[in-house]
Amino acid sequence: MSEPEQRQEIDIHTTAGKLTDLQRRIEEATHAGSARAVEKQHAKGKLTARERVELLLDDGSFVELDEFARHRSTNFGLEKNRPYGDGVVTGYGTVDGRPVAVFSQDFTVFGGALGEVYGQKIVKVMDFALKTGCPVIGINDSGGARIQEGVASLGAYGEIFRRNTHASGVIPQISLVVGPCAGGAVYSPAITDFTVMVDQTSHMFITGPDVIKTVTGEDVGFEELGGARTHNSVSGVAHHMAGDEKDAIEYVKQLLSYLPSNNLSEAPVFAEEADLSVTDEDLELDTLVPDSANQPYDMHTVIEHVLDDAEFFETQALFAPNILTGFGRVEGHPVGIVANQPMQFAGCLDITASEKAARFVRTCDAFNVPVITFVDVPGFLPGVGQEHDGIIRRGAKLIYAYAEATVPLITVITRKAFGGAYDVMGSKHLGADLNLAWPTAQIAVMGAQGAVNILHRRTIAEAEANGEDLEAVRARLIREYEDTLLNPYIAAERGYVDSVIMPSDTRRHIVRGLRQLRTKRESLPPKKHGNIPL
Repeated sequence: MSEPEQRQEIDIHTTAGKLTDLQRRIEEATHAGSARAVEKQHAKGKLTARERVELLLDDGSFVELDEFARHRSTNFGLEKNRPYGDGVVTGYGTVDGRPVAVFSQDFTVFGGALGEVYGQKIVKVMDFALKTGCPVIGINDSGGARIQEGVASLGAYGEIFRRNTHASGVIPQISLVVGPCAGGAVYSPAITDFTVMVDQTSHMFITGPDVIKTVTGEDVGFEELGGARTHNSVSGVAHHMAGDEKDAIEYVKQLLSYLPSNNLSEAPVFAEEADLSVTDEDLELDTLVPDSANQPYDMHTVIEHVLDDAEFFETQALFAPNILTGFGRVEGHPVGIVANQPMQFAGCLDITASEKAARFVRTCDAFNVPVITFVDVPGFLPGVGQEHDGIIRRGAKLIYAYAEATVPLITVITRKAFGGAYDVMGSKHLGADLNLAWPTAQIAVMGAQGAVNILHRRTIAEAEANGEDLEAVRARLIREYEDTLLNPYIAAERGYVDSVIMPSDTRRHIVRGLRQLRTKRESLPPKKHGNIPL
């Protein structure tokens, strides 16, 4: 039976008829996409817009908004196809009992293409999230702008970007990219706090492979250009690569558990008083750092020994692996972790590591999450490429992030802290509240090898001229430098390090420090906003 025939059978002049008509409209809105389109979506291993919302939110908690909204365009025959919802599902509900707002793009309707009404629905739910102070989760699966609606589509994108910007640092914004996200559409996820993609399913790019081949002659496929692996390991656009959509949604739900609903509230706490006695597991840290300064160790081990239940929720794990970022809990309270990773590039800071850490520190600061920093950094990665690509300007972002942060900051130096990288990695000079060091810490301008070459250039030259054993001379000078400067005690004498501690005492010191810092109050000089070196 056709839709007009159905309508004719319903007597909308009676109460029963009006209720029946509403049920018909709800059914029509719920199944806006054709059965064939839904079948194609499932054949690709993808869920529908509503299935994603159901998976994300607590059972029965979803309240839909604007389900009867429809486009008003008459261009190119669009007036003949006006489905309810206009291709995006919007509303609110709860995740683990906490309110969230959500929009989910429906690829089964117009290929998820964004039009004027579609955009207005997203803007409306974002405004709702801002007013109520709850996170907003955007599920992206769209072919881009709805060409038939012309500049109205572009205007809608601009309105969304503006809301993303105004909501930044006020409410958590999380983007789930579970299909195509092309052209101007990519900038909404880019502004949000976290972006999650699905391997072999998600694609993000400004211009597609065909346009690139036409303009530049480069031959590139969708996956290589803008797939989940590319944006997780190369560009740093994404924060997690999920194996499938269910994995992606589960990651988002876990991520929300570490974040507050807004910048005026605190993240969920699962209070559990820590046992401050030193355990056998704690004692493992006393033998973690190798005798040789050139031998690596896994910083994950340190992090897991400090966090509750050894649970480290990592972000951007595949990008800039020489620095680790992520969340965990200490006594049930969420904390952010930033740590150099000696297993990768010896833990050197480079452009990508600096930007990754800076972004994470600022996110934690915006949402009242304390930051714990573990330091083992020999310096900034040398190279012409790094210099020409802007390591000075881009490395300065990390300085800026730490210096403007007002959340509790605790720093632990486990081994190397050389040169400018010492200052950058959450030093006392940038405003850290508690700075701890292990006895294995080496805090100096540079390592022994380089320092000896500079300080004792003349001595080495004279030894060579006199036919002395250069290796023996160099070894003696290196030992003298190490004994004099490569330790944590000179910094401790000056108050740059608050305490030199046994590695096995690290969790105990962090627990006590965080307890004390829960009442920390610090404010920055009044300003419109700072001018971070972008």
